[in-house]
Amino acid sequence: MLRKIRITLATVMFIGLTLLFLDFTGTLHYWLSWMARVQALEAVLALNVAVIVLLVVLTLVFGRIYCSVICPLGILQDIFGWFGKRAKKNRYTYSRALSWLRYGVLGVFIVALVAHVSVLMQLLAPYSAFGRIVTMLLQPVWKVGNNILASIAESIDSYAFYSTDVWLKSLPVLIVAVVTLVVLLILAWRGGRTYCNTICPVGTVLSFLAKYSILKVKFDTDKCKNCSLCTKNCKASCIDFKNHTVDYSRCVVCGDCIESCKFGALKYSWRASPLNSGRRSFLLATALATTSALAQEKKKVDGGFADLEDKVAPERQTPLTPPGALSVRNMIAHCTGCQLCVSECPNQVLRPSTDLMHLMQPVMSYERGYCRPECTRCSEVCPAGAIKPIDRDEKSSIQIGHAVWIKKNCVPITDGVECGNCARHCPAGAIEMVMLDEDDEESPMVPAVNEEACIGCGACEYVCPARPFSAIYVEGHEVHKKI
Repeated sequence: MLRKIRITLATVMFIGLTLLFLDFTGTLHYWLSWMARVQALEAVLALNVAVIVLLVVLTLVFGRIYCSVICPLGILQDIFGWFGKRAKKNRYTYSRALSWLRYGVLGVFIVALVAHVSVLMQLLAPYSAFGRIVTMLLQPVWKVGNNILASIAESIDSYAFYSTDVWLKSLPVLIVAVVTLVVLLILAWRGGRTYCNTICPVGTVLSFLAKYSILKVKFDTDKCKNCSLCTKNCKASCIDFKNHTVDYSRCVVCGDCIESCKFGALKYSWRASPLNSGRRSFLLATALATTSALAQEKKKVDGGFADLEDKVAPERQTPLTPPGALSVRNMIAHCTGCQLCVSECPNQVLRPSTDLMHLMQPVMSYERGYCRPECTRCSEVCPAGAIKPIDRDEKSSIQIGHAVWIKKNCVPITDGVECGNCARHCPAGAIEMVMLDEDDEESPMVPAVNEEACIGCGACEYVCPARPFSAIYVEGHEVHKKI
């Protein structure tokens, strides 16, 4: 029963989180974004005290069920391990914990977190690794399938689906996602939970608490026949059947050992007495239901899509960070590079940075769209506090950058034609067309930018007809300010 409950709850979490990253319409985040907010590292970075306390209590009561029920990367390893067991049964063996490696990686992770070495932190963060895999590898396939359905629907005059662009957002991040997936596949296929118990910093932190959990897998030595089936089916390699011991710091309470024992020698019980199956079921189900209830928050739906145009991104001196990010420093300190905001952005403005100092963290660029003032989706879905929640009115007053005019690219000067696209489409009214030479009546009209009124939304850069570089672009600000 324990194993069935664990698989059921893990399936719900895994499918929900996967759909959250795949969804490009913005509809599912209203129901599913709480699943991202209950991820351990993201809750810590967002200072989400309710979730942190809940995860601590869950671990102290049930053991490391977070790793086998809530963490999507842990569940993905279970899926790979299941295929490995199908190829060869009873494939695992007991091994001692590699404490020097676990704590060494944790130390590196903490130093990277404190020193804001974001690349190292993001590479080791489990939820972020899962997000990169789904966003970079699965979402394009999902969109292609959607576009096929959209074509079929269009042929029968139906608007049930609409097509969306499929494009490579970042080659370096794609490579990182592929390498991560291959490493996870090999480790899980051969050794089950090797990644969880040697590399994952979240698993190492939870292992401290799991040692003192109330409910644990225990041996009944009178019933044990030393058949070793429990050890051979333990994907955490933490059961020593010869000495009838379990390394609780590595046990993720998957229930496989209990399921495989033919003599009923293993029980998931209190320290003093066994806990019956029905009560276990109730406690586990209640725990996950409580997680959902505490994490749910009121959410909004964004404000639509922009037409997409291919352009070459300008060289910005300061990266553009989304409204709600507060500053470049706050983004570096809190962002785990999970790509959820990138996958959810309806206007194709957010993409993973290819700059080594900010690799995998979201930056804004306006070749395919602009940041619509009424859209706040990225701030709604960010689970780590890198993008703070904001409303539509607040967003319209946040200045993330300012527009800069490039005279040599402007079509009234290069082509001798009237334009004014930037001024007509500026939602902040920060651009007006003025005569280039006031003393010449035939002087072309060119844009003049009021930097105090500009919010950096990028509408001007996006609609500028100049190619390959826009005649007007947005330069980012290190620290956002309200105007």
